[in-house]
Amino acid sequence: MKIPHITLLTGCTLLVCCSRPQAPKTPAVPVNLFTVKAQTVLYYDKYPANTVALNQVDLRPEVQGYITDITFTEGTHVHKGQELYKIDQRLFQDAYDQAKANLEVAKGNQTMTQQDADRYTYLNSQDAVAKQTLDHAVIALEQAKNSVKAAEQALKIAETNLTYSVISAPFDGTIGISQVRLGNMVSVGQTVLNTISTDDPMGVDFLISEKQLQHFEELKDAKAQPVDSLFSIILPNNSVYPYMGKISIIDRAVDPQTGTIRVRVVFPNPDFSLKPGLSCVLRVHNLDTQPELVVPSKAVVELMGEYFVYVAKDTLARDPKDSTKTNPATIAIQKKVQLGQTVPPNVIIKGGLAEGTRIVLDGVQSLHTGTIISVGPKPDGAKGGKDGMSSDGGSSRKDSTKKGTL
Repeated sequence: MKIPHITLLTGCTLLVCCSRPQAPKTPAVPVNLFTVKAQTVLYYDKYPANTVALNQVDLRPEVQGYITDITFTEGTHVHKGQELYKIDQRLFQDAYDQAKANLEVAKGNQTMTQQDADRYTYLNSQDAVAKQTLDHAVIALEQAKNSVKAAEQALKIAETNLTYSVISAPFDGTIGISQVRLGNMVSVGQTVLNTISTDDPMGVDFLISEKQLQHFEELKDAKAQPVDSLFSIILPNNSVYPYMGKISIIDRAVDPQTGTIRVRVVFPNPDFSLKPGLSCVLRVHNLDTQPELVVPSKAVVELMGEYFVYVAKDTLARDPKDSTKTNPATIAIQKKVQLGQTVPPNVIIKGGLAEGTRIVLDGVQSLHTGTIISVGPKPDGAKGGKDGMSSDGGSSRKDSTKKGTL
């Protein structure tokens, strides 16, 4: 008797469920697609760099005394041998004069003992003098000669100290701000008077990965095709330095902790506009003529340090009006890619995409894997010409290959 009631209740439940309205289906997201194509791209690899003087020394005194004269203008170019500082010379001049006089006395004593030795040698040949007297005369002559040598060395030392009391430029270069002033006491080897560095040419140092070492070795040996703008630098004010550089030195060893090695490029500096320690960006012209896959940067999504694009995939979707039918549809599939050099407003793809692949150009923030998309009008603000790329996969090749766009 209870079974019919259960059947009736179940039937009512099914009726209620079937009459419940279904959730509205998510509409397709309108997007623009871009067809990936390979093209030749000219660009620069960029490296943080610093300018360095090819030769730089700290000027330190080699004698002690007070600074009595400063004979240069700070921050100017000086020439080799140009007088820069003077240390009080009076004591050194007196010591030199005394050493010179002592040498004259020693020479006079040598002349006198030489005459005695010659005389006693003659008398000894005539058996007119004692042998002991001759021996003493010869010994006295040797001592006189040694005294002359000692006096000559003392004179050299005094002359050197007198010379050291004048500090001169060791080479052509730019001298900095003086660290001492008139009347300051300076100590031997401790007090830094100033710093002087060469200024033309100027070196630019930067670090490269050990993986790039072979390529730069080839550039250094001129095995690669020469390019006028192979090495250039961008100054801190974002202007491009007007002179091109040439690779000079590759360091002797790779740093095992960082896996990098230092490279030096030398640039002409005729107007001395480059100063040591200047921060700049060194640009290395890309010599690879192989076509690259280039896509607009706005099509790339970064997620936890990895990069993705949304690939358009054609599929079949169930008809929302008739569940027994399917209609053609396009869905977005997230795909990981490897990025290369950025060539604003585009970026080079090194891996993860094939030529001819269609990717979503804009509106990627609203997508996830499986989202149904439709190619419709561009969202507001998404102008195809703004980024040098059109929605049908064309590109403004002139902008992307222009050297000065980086």
